[in-house]
Amino acid sequence: MTTTVRSTLCAAALLAASGLLVPGASFAQAQAQAQAPGTAARAQQERATCDGVQQDRAACLREAGAARQEAGRNGLTSASPGRYDANAMARCREQPAADRADCEARLQGGARTSTEGSVMGGGVIRETVTPLPAQPAAPAR
Repeated sequence: MTTTVRSTLCAAALLAASGLLVPGASFAQAQAQAQAPGTAARAQQERATCDGVQQDRAACLREAGAARQEAGRNGLTSASPGRYDANAMARCREQPAADRADCEARLQGGARTSTEGSVMGGGVIRETVTPLPAQPAAPAR
């Protein structure tokens, strides 16, 4: 048990013993600790989640365990939305020159772009429709 957690628990115990701790606050603290990464309650919650997803249960449990371990090392962070957009645009720059503008148009959205699907469903599909002018019909032979 870390010093911070130990001192927090000791302070909570002293306040509870003195009758100054509000019951709702102790419940909220217990709930927050149960939701913290690496706790047994959180592990049980993640196992229950793995029963309701469209993924191999063993793979789901493996990923949940790896995420829990990484969270224990404070290694799980989220990038800013701007960083995600920059990464997506960098992937567009790796496309052949003829496809690059279409890739960027799909990411930026707009009236001609539709988005459907989900990560849980297997992926997000972005489609941009670009109307082309009609080509003159070739003369019949």
